[in-house]
Amino acid sequence: MQEFSTLQALFRYKAWANEEILTAFRLLDDRSLADDREIAIRILNHTYVVDRIFAANLRRMKHGYDTANTPDMPMLEQLSEAIRISDQWYIEYVASLDKIDLTESIEFMFTDGAPGRMSREEMLMHLLLHGGYHRGQVGLIMMKNSIAPPADRLTSYLHQAEASARRRLG
Repeated sequence: MQEFSTLQALFRYKAWANEEILTAFRLLDDRSLADDREIAIRILNHTYVVDRIFAANLRRMKHGYDTANTPDMPMLEQLSEAIRISDQWYIEYVASLDKIDLTESIEFMFTDGAPGRMSREEMLMHLLLHGGYHRGQVGLIMMKNSIAPPADRLTSYLHQAEASARRRLG
């Protein structure tokens, strides 16, 4: 096991940012058009499915998905809980890796059947960037419906999670 790394901090940030967007997203229940709410849930579900696909790829396992989303739209509460569990899995998984593990290349199949090959570190970085991109899409849907999205910034997370080290009081 390695000491605490930037990659670990980034997966903790990802879990925090997901929780922030899911909490704020609940405001769309009463104040939005059904189409916008459905699009946002489908986007969040897509990020969850991709996270699970890569969790399987990282362990050289079959993931069971044939697309990067599910045919049925999940209920927000079930999706939220599944995202929390997945985020916790990634936090623990990343903490278990060493430098050799991170550089190891893994061959896998994309859901379209095309072969892929990436290092574990590349896969993990993909998931961090992919999730941020799609949280931004959900934030735009929220803004369209006059709801302020949460601050999805690494600096916000660091100053909240490490307040004393960042000279933030209270």
